[in-house]
Amino acid sequence: MEATEILRTVEVEDRHWWYRERRAILARELRRLGPPGRALDVGAAGGGNTRVLVEYGWDALVADYSETAVELARERGLRAIHADARDLPLPDAEFDLVTAFDVLEHIEEDHRAAEELVRVLRPGGTALITVPCDMALWSAHDVASGHFRRYTRGELHALLSGAGLVVDRLWSWNVLLRPVVALRRRRISGSDVTETSRPVNAALTAVVVAERYLPVRSLPGVSLVVRAHRP
Repeated sequence: MEATEILRTVEVEDRHWWYRERRAILARELRRLGPPGRALDVGAAGGGNTRVLVEYGWDALVADYSETAVELARERGLRAIHADARDLPLPDAEFDLVTAFDVLEHIEEDHRAAEELVRVLRPGGTALITVPCDMALWSAHDVASGHFRRYTRGELHALLSGAGLVVDRLWSWNVLLRPVVALRRRRISGSDVTETSRPVNAALTAVVVAERYLPVRSLPGVSLVVRAHRP
């Protein structure tokens, strides 16, 4: 991710409906994991999600390829290192939890990154991963964001299981707003990470929060979420 995109993300993420609900998903999964331990947040882009890990008691480390992201994370009081996800400068089986939220799509050799996530995860440890789904939604936003691909369920499952993870759960997210996203992405010429007005932000928040209570996770969405473990 380019420095300008990282800075834009950090500027809006604490208010933006999309980032706030994604953190709510992370928080729900953390509550299911039991006692906290050591966590690695790969591709943390300034550490917005890492702060959730810390709030839940995890000893969290940011690893990001961008020096800008590392600097921003450190400014937020987080431990952070500069690292390539394909070759993490970390010991084997070091972490109880590894997170990679919207990271793999940025890496051409995504299989190498997936293998590294598994290598640094202890046996029995958990991986939480999100990616954008469905090449039918490919747009200028993906190009501006530095994506190489969007994933199908089968592709993501094959990638992670091939790297050595057991996929415990794989579901769609941002399902209800998929038609809106598809229409908007066809009309824009760059990144879709922008500030929204308070009324619009509130309306979109209400829609995406409704997904918590509706049986829509098996339907096509905008993103895929995975919880997996290293056997």
